[in-house]
Amino acid sequence: MKRLLLLSSLIMTMTMNSACTKESAEPEANPLLTEWNTEFGVPPFDKIRTEHFEPAFEEAMKMHNEEIEAIASSTEEPTFENVILAFDNSGMKLTDINLLFGMLSGSDLTPEMQSVQERVMPIVDEHYNAIKLNEPLFERIKAVYDKRHKLGLDELQMRLTEKTYNNFVRSGALLNKEDKERLMQINSELTKLSIRFGNNMLAENANYALELNMQQVAELPESVRNQAQEEAKRAGKTGSYLFTLDKSSMIPFLTYSSNRDLRREIYDAYLNRCNNNDEYDNKQIVEDMTRLRVEKAKLLGFDSYSHYVTADQMASTPEAVYELLDEIWEPALESAKAELEAMEELFHDEYPDAEFERSDWWYYAERVRKQKYQLDEAAVSQYLSFENVRQGMFNLANRLYKIDFYPLTTVSSYHSECSVWKVVDSDNTVLGVLYIDPYPRPTKGVGAWCGYFTEQRYRDGERVAPVIGIVCNFTPPVGDTPSLLTMDEAETLFHEFGHALHFLFGDVKYRGLAEVEGDFVELPSQIMENWAFEPEILRGYATHYRTKEVIPDPLIRKMQNAALFNQGFITTELAAAALIDMDIHSIESFADMDVEAFEEYNLATRRGLIEQIAPRYRYTYFGHIFNGGYSSGYYFYLWAEVLDQDAFEAFRESRDLCDPELAHSFRYDILAQGGQKPGMEMYRKFRGADPDKTAMLKARGLWREPEPVVDTLTDDMLIDISKLDTTVERPKPGLPVRPVISPKDIKSKVR
Repeated sequence: MKRLLLLSSLIMTMTMNSACTKESAEPEANPLLTEWNTEFGVPPFDKIRTEHFEPAFEEAMKMHNEEIEAIASSTEEPTFENVILAFDNSGMKLTDINLLFGMLSGSDLTPEMQSVQERVMPIVDEHYNAIKLNEPLFERIKAVYDKRHKLGLDELQMRLTEKTYNNFVRSGALLNKEDKERLMQINSELTKLSIRFGNNMLAENANYALELNMQQVAELPESVRNQAQEEAKRAGKTGSYLFTLDKSSMIPFLTYSSNRDLRREIYDAYLNRCNNNDEYDNKQIVEDMTRLRVEKAKLLGFDSYSHYVTADQMASTPEAVYELLDEIWEPALESAKAELEAMEELFHDEYPDAEFERSDWWYYAERVRKQKYQLDEAAVSQYLSFENVRQGMFNLANRLYKIDFYPLTTVSSYHSECSVWKVVDSDNTVLGVLYIDPYPRPTKGVGAWCGYFTEQRYRDGERVAPVIGIVCNFTPPVGDTPSLLTMDEAETLFHEFGHALHFLFGDVKYRGLAEVEGDFVELPSQIMENWAFEPEILRGYATHYRTKEVIPDPLIRKMQNAALFNQGFITTELAAAALIDMDIHSIESFADMDVEAFEEYNLATRRGLIEQIAPRYRYTYFGHIFNGGYSSGYYFYLWAEVLDQDAFEAFRESRDLCDPELAHSFRYDILAQGGQKPGMEMYRKFRGADPDKTAMLKARGLWREPEPVVDTLTDDMLIDISKLDTTVERPKPGLPVRPVISPKDIKSKVR
C-alpha cells in the first residue's frame, strides 16, 4: 500500500477519535510536539502517554516533509549549506520522537505500545525510505557531491557530503523508477516482518514459566530461591517458585539444580522459542525476511545481503568476516570438546549409561569450576550487588576521565526502577543525563542495551548534551537482599556503560557524522569489560552486601585462575551464532528453505558443532539479526574484540591501568569523534599501529605459540653481509613498536 493511503487512513482515524471527545474539553497540547523545557532537556516522561505517539509521529513527518520539499524544490544553486547542511538539520523533531519511542517500546512494550508500534512504525520507515528515493532531493545532493572538490570544504564538510551521497546510493537513489518502487515495497515488508518477529519473541518469553515447590528448589542458593519466589508473587502464585526464560532466571537454575529433567524442560523451552508451529512461530518470517533481503541486495547491485552490509563496515567483505570466524572456530571447538570431557567424567559417575545433553552444560561446568578452581560463583555474587558494581564503574570513569555522576531526583522517569544521573565533566560542564533501568519486566525486551532518548547535537554553535539510557535484565532485589549480580551480569553492566560513555563523550558537529562503522561500535563497550575484574578495580567496589568486607585476595586469585574456564564453550556458541548469521545472509540465490535444516547443516554437518552445544541464538529467536539491526553483523562483537583487547593491552603495557595520557587519547581520539573519521584511522591514532589480534586470542585461551623455526645452514647458503642494504626505517617517536596487521586481517566480538 502506498504511503499516502496509509497516512490518509491514519489521519482519518485520528480525526474520528478527536470528534468523539467532548466539545467542551480544552484540547491538551501534545508534550511530544512542544519544546521540552525540562531540566537538561530530558523527555517529559510524567506528561507523555501512549496515545500521544501516533499524532506526534504524523505531525513530525509532515514537518519533515516540508523541510525536505524546501530543499528539493529550491531554485538556488546547490551548495553545502542549502543542501547538505539543510538536510542534516532536517527532521529533528521526528528523530526525537522516534528515539524516545524506540527506547520506551524496548523497555516497556505494553499491549497499547505494541499496537502503536505495529500501526505506525511501518509508516515511519516508509517515510524515511521515500526521502532516500526522492529524485529532486538526490539531484541536488549529487550536484554538491560532484563539485565537492571545488567548494573549499573543510574535512568534516567533505566527509558529511560524501557520507550523505553514499547513504542515498546505498538506499537506492540510482535505481530506475520501477526498481525504486519495488525497493520501497521490500523495505515496508521487512519492517512489518521484523515487528512481528520481535512481538512473537516477547509473547513466547511471557508465555512460559517453570513453577516449582519448596522441595524442588531447596538445593538452590538462597538468592536464586528468593528471586524465583518473588517472580511467583508477581505472577499471583504465592507459595510457589517461578523460573522464566529470562537469562537472569534460567541460567541460575541450569547452574545449580541437580534435577536433570527440569533442566532439560526449561532449556528446551528456551531453545524452541518461536519454533513450535503455533501463532508465535517465526520460521516463515525468517524465510520471508531472507528472501526479501536477497532481492534487496540484488536490486542494489550486491551478490548477497552480507556483501551489501559488510561493504559499509571495517571488514569490507564477507570473506574477511569468514576468515576471522574460521580462525576462531576450530581452536574454540577443540577447547569446548576438552571442557566436555572433564564434565563427562562427573556426569557418567551419576548417569553411566546416559548421554550428556545441552541442558547439562551449566550444572556440570559449575561443578568442575568448584572442583578445579574452588570458585563458587554464588559466593562471588555476594560482593557484586548492583549498587556496588554501578558505583565501581562510576569510580572507574572518574579515574580515567575525571568525570562525576550525581543522582538526579528533580526530573521525571518512565519507570520507578530507573535511577537517573547527571554526568559532569572536570570543567563542570554537563556531558549528559544517564538513566539506568536494571531489572526484568514482562513488557521489557530480553538482553541488555544502551541507547539515546535524545541525541547529542549542536544548536546555535553550542553542544546540546544527550540523554542516554542503559536497559538491562539483571537479577532483581528480593526483600532485604539487594540485587546480587552474577559475574556475567557485572561484566554486562560495564559493557553497556562503555556504550553510554561513547554517547556522553560524543562531540560531533554534524548529525550525519555521529555513527561509526558497525564493527567498530562495540570497541568502546567491550574495552570496559577488561577493567571490571582487574584486582585493583575490583577491590574498589566489591564489598560483601552484608558484612561490607572488601572482596578478599584469595577469592580474587580464584577468579583470575578461572578466567579462561569454559571459554571454549562461550566462544563456540558465540561464533556459531555469528556464522549462521553470515550463512543465511550470504545466500546469493533464494529458494524455499527449511530454516531448521539450514541451521543444522551449516553448524553440525559442515562445521562439526557437537550436539552438546547450541549456538547462542537460533534463527527463530535471533532478535539481533531479525529485529535488532545486526543482520550480517553479529560478528561485530568478535571483530571489535580484536580492537578492545589490543587497546587494553596499551594500558597494561603502561603499567598503569588508568594511565591518564592513554585515557585522554582514548576519549578524544576515539570516543568523542563519533563517525567524523573512519574507525581504523581513529584506532591508529590512539594505538600507533593497526590492531594485533594476539591479545584477543590470548584472552579467549585460543593463542598457540608459533613453532620455532630451526634451519640448518650450509656454506652455499651464507650471504655476504657487507653487500646488504641494512637501512632500517625508524618508527615515529612515541609510537609503540609492534607488528603491523593489515585491516583485512582483523577479526572480532558482540553480546
